[in-house]
Amino acid sequence: MANPHPRVYFGDRFVDAEEATLGVATSALLYGLSVYTVFPVHVDGTKRTAFRLRDHFDRLLESCKIIGIDQFAPDWDYDKFVTVAKRLIAENDPQSDVFVRATVHVDASIPGTRVRGCSVKVSMFVYDAVPIVPQDGMRLKTSVWRRIPDNAIPSRAKVNGAYVNSVLAKQDAIDSGYDDCIFLDVNGHVCELSAANIFVVRGDTLITPDVSFDILDSINRRTLLTLAEEDGIRVVERAVDLTELYIADEVFVTGTSAGVAPVTEVDGRLVSGGTHGPISTALRKRHTAALRTDDVHGWVTTLS
Repeated sequence: MANPHPRVYFGDRFVDAEEATLGVATSALLYGLSVYTVFPVHVDGTKRTAFRLRDHFDRLLESCKIIGIDQFAPDWDYDKFVTVAKRLIAENDPQSDVFVRATVHVDASIPGTRVRGCSVKVSMFVYDAVPIVPQDGMRLKTSVWRRIPDNAIPSRAKVNGAYVNSVLAKQDAIDSGYDDCIFLDVNGHVCELSAANIFVVRGDTLITPDVSFDILDSINRRTLLTLAEEDGIRVVERAVDLTELYIADEVFVTGTSAGVAPVTEVDGRLVSGGTHGPISTALRKRHTAALRTDDVHGWVTTLS
């Protein structure tokens, strides 16, 4: 668990973290009506770079559009987003890698269960880049809770209220002695973890659930697919059955806050003999390098 760094952006100004508060009667508090994104910032001396910043801004816009939040886009463009991110990093002066969480909160008070025309506040804060899952081998448990279907709460939108689903599933896994959960959809197909996408290796093929299986179409998922294809790895996006994980050569997960993390056990069954597999190891190295410097894809934005 990591605390926010001292200075945060909140409602068009920079304030101390304890001053950034929302009212108890706002839709953000009453209904979980906020959308967010988290992007990593690599620190190398005085140089700070953000990974796929444009994609993270675009995802905020898309999440707002899906949910119906219409008071963010008129006041924000990418240039403003970059300007705020640069000043936020300058005000906190991090000395090691950090994550930045940017959130659009619906701060209208007691509007009822509606969203269009409701006012918003934007927040952005910095916290230490501490992975949310073990990096040396994860133990996963199939969740007793099913993933919320896209036609109930859209999986493509990172909406705060939807993460109650993830909390229930991960807490059940922790209570059962595991590191995290595996969500299945309503038809029993593998979706993702509580907050990370999942990949399976069988033979020379990298397999992952496609975006129709109630998963977040995540930026890091797309990054790994690109890197794998560039390395000549055969990639297939399709339905994945739970039993495929039991007999997989490798299983690993990815996400901004998860990195690229190998899985060594699923429901009490060892994966890859309980060791790190070659494909996950290679892609982890490629991913780590891409986070820091990228001259090919244009994924890195200099903040200072």
